Amino acid sequence: MIPLIILLIKHPNKGRKKYSIYNKVIKMKSFDDLNHAEKDILLKFPVYVSMLAAEKNDHLDKIEKRTAIQFCHIKTFTCDPLLSQFYHEAEKTFETNINELDTALPTDKTKREEIITNELAKIESILLKLGTDYALVMHRSMRSFKNHVSRAHRNVLEYFVFPLPINGITD
Repeated sequence: MIPLIILLIKHPNKGRKKYSIYNKVIKMKSFDDLNHAEKDILLKFPVYVSMLAAEKNDHLDKIEKRTAIQFCHIKTFTCDPLLSQFYHEAEKTFETNINELDTALPTDKTKREEIITNELAKIESILLKLGTDYALVMHRSMRSFKNHVSRAHRNVLEYFVFPLPINGITD
């Protein structure tokens, strides 16, 4: 599937609000346009986001890992159509990437966060190659990923006791 943009521009006729379709169709860049090395780096984006969302200790525990793996699987079906190819590929390597990176990264929280932040900067430069529309959709998706993984330890009972979010208690 090739994402396309059709531009609508104002017709220059006497201030009337007529729009005409711009005669040039612009092909948006997608995940398939990246080289193999860039794809490998970008596929680790949800893994790094999951690691930053880990709230209890310096590594992902079993519950957080399971939640992240399940959510990556769900995202292949519920994501924005622009990201469908990305999540289809990410699901294949997500579990191995999360296990490898969790053991490879240092246990010191500040060093770990520093390394992840540097990797996220590399990922951001790759996202900029794909264009702002793709980057915005990806950031929105990663924000939902972070929120979901950070709530891995929540209990259903908590939502009945505290139906409204209260800073310091529920968030």
